[in-house]
Amino acid sequence: MELKNIQQHNKSTDAWQILRIQAEFTKGFDKFNELDGPCVSVFGSARTKAGTEWYEEAKLFGKLIASEGFGVITGGGPGIMAAANQGAKEVGGKSIGIGIELPFESGMNEYVDMGVENRYFFTRKVMFLKYSQAFVIFPGGLGTLDELFEALTLAQTGHNIKYPIVLVGKEFWGGLIDWIKGIMIESGRVSEKDLDLFRLVDTATEARDKILEYYENNTNINQPNF
Repeated sequence: MELKNIQQHNKSTDAWQILRIQAEFTKGFDKFNELDGPCVSVFGSARTKAGTEWYEEAKLFGKLIASEGFGVITGGGPGIMAAANQGAKEVGGKSIGIGIELPFESGMNEYVDMGVENRYFFTRKVMFLKYSQAFVIFPGGLGTLDELFEALTLAQTGHNIKYPIVLVGKEFWGGLIDWIKGIMIESGRVSEKDLDLFRLVDTATEARDKILEYYENNTNINQPNF
């Protein structure tokens, strides 16, 4: 296909794509406007197997935070996502999934009670950020890093309230944090105060405690403006 024809083809599909994007936002906003009370987004690897250390820790976190009245939002897939949803569901909490259409994931995990599927990653991330009042990040891969740095960037730039962002797994995340300190901060590309945007813990209980501590000290929190 010639370059000119490719350009014309792209223009002809833009209008329909805008409508699909609008429909995806509308569907998500309509669904999650029903949510009552604060929610925590839990990120982590879809490849984490049931019964492993981090699966069980994510499931425990789901139980602990749901028992405190928070809804649990995940990407709706397997691994860490299923674990956190399972924990919330087992104690009767709100278990929510914001899925993405991927060839290697087969829809929502069985523990999601309220969910939507997304075609686009960027609409999915808006849903996470719009409806969450804390973020907990378990060990994961590229998708987890994407979600983590989205939350950090919006907090750093003032586009979202500085809600708690908690990384779970000191050994797993330690190398990344050392790189941020030794390369990014030392070269002046981020400020040392940006390290205050997140907390590093080792257990589900500590992650729960960091979130509760934040809300005990910040009782008047406005919603982000999306």
